[in-house]
Amino acid sequence: MENKQENSWLQVGSNGRLPTVGLGLWKIPEDDAADVVYQAIAMGYRHLDSACDYGNERQVGEGIRRALEEGICTRQQLWVTSKLWNTYHRGEHVRPAVERTLRDLGLEYLDLYLIHFPIALRYVPMEQRYPPGWVYNPDQPDARMEPDPVPLQETWQAMEALQRSGMVRHIGVSNFNCSLLQDLLSYAEIKPAVLQVESHPYLAQPRLLRFCQEQGIAFTAFSPLGAGSYVPLGMAAPGDSVLQEPVIGKIAQELGKTPAQVVLRWGVQRGTAVIPKSVHEARLRENLNLFDFKLIDEQMEAISALDRNRRFNDPGVFCEQAFGCFYPIFD
Repeated sequence: MENKQENSWLQVGSNGRLPTVGLGLWKIPEDDAADVVYQAIAMGYRHLDSACDYGNERQVGEGIRRALEEGICTRQQLWVTSKLWNTYHRGEHVRPAVERTLRDLGLEYLDLYLIHFPIALRYVPMEQRYPPGWVYNPDQPDARMEPDPVPLQETWQAMEALQRSGMVRHIGVSNFNCSLLQDLLSYAEIKPAVLQVESHPYLAQPRLLRFCQEQGIAFTAFSPLGAGSYVPLGMAAPGDSVLQEPVIGKIAQELGKTPAQVVLRWGVQRGTAVIPKSVHEARLRENLNLFDFKLIDEQMEAISALDRNRRFNDPGVFCEQAFGCFYPIFD
């Protein structure tokens, strides 16, 4: 398979080039992560999307190390993203959090560091538990999520300090809406370079995408294939899969592509980066092979018409169900 992925990228800031297809590392088991990352880099992936909360950064780092030692690519050719967890929002905790991530990944710098959620939680020391998760004291019978009222400005100023130090090349946010972005832009000395949010044909978010494009903020879509990752968590039903939509199947048949490739191509073609997750070699190759075809306007419009504002990853739902705390962020 000829890989053209390195020729497709989004401009990030003044000097960043974000590959439009990346590998999402959420829910990749620790035992698989090193091999999957190594295999993905060997196939041509140059964009890896990691996070403290995924609990596999040490293994991800092992996969990166093996690929770099074998000369498959250079560090400069990789784009590695990670994220600040909710318990580290106070200014004094931001730098130690990224230092731990860098140690685990075995890297000297990150290409992008994101605030994972606009949700600040009570601090959990790393020596007590890492990753700290959502619940403050999981060993107690009344364990629940415990918010900590940290101003977003305090967290962002600490993020700006990381970029100035060179530990991270770009900073951004995840799971933010337009109002939060507008507030952040009102005081940011370094504007967010990237927004990462859930986006797929059932949750197209056209106004949020337009706002980001007008502000020069690159847009990364997580869960770009929709419900798949959420079915095992009880956050979606098997019938919620956009890949089963007749219009997707029809376009795939016309193009000789799979439904997943059609949906991912839609994401790339509308100007977003996409970070699908897989641990299977065939699926990894399939997800990367998006650049030998193009959707015509009618196909793009038909897929966009599937939008039903269906969000699978919603703290306003799962925080109350799983962690005993009602915490809506998109309302």
